[in-house]
Amino acid sequence: MEWMILPYKRYFEFSGRSRRKEFWLFSLFCMIVSLVIDFATGGTWSHIASGTYAMAAKPNLVSAGLGGLFSLFNLIPSFAVTVRRLHDIDRSGWWMLLYFVPLLGWVVLLVFFCLDGNSGPNRFGNDPKGRGLADVFR
Repeated sequence: MEWMILPYKRYFEFSGRSRRKEFWLFSLFCMIVSLVIDFATGGTWSHIASGTYAMAAKPNLVSAGLGGLFSLFNLIPSFAVTVRRLHDIDRSGWWMLLYFVPLLGWVVLLVFFCLDGNSGPNRFGNDPKGRGLADVFR
């Protein structure tokens, strides 16, 4: 559970590195909370799951409002953990601009997010897994 909320503790921290575990568990946490908000307020996914979804249904403003507030609250930690995750594979945070390239950019970023971080320190900081620290004694 601690890995899921670690980006909230590092809210405005865009420097340094983040492990895959921190990035993916935070993403999972955000998705679960969004689904819980949607189901609890009778949003779109709750209608799809119950089989009562109709295209002409009115939008649920409570679900949209709470979901929007949650998304707004997560905007900065999401950017920060994504930049730190890119730093872990020795890429600049500017690679996030690939989000604006439909499909191809998303696939490239997905591959980047799945890659293991660089062993040892890189230009963005020390390895968050602590690997490569004994290399200086060889």
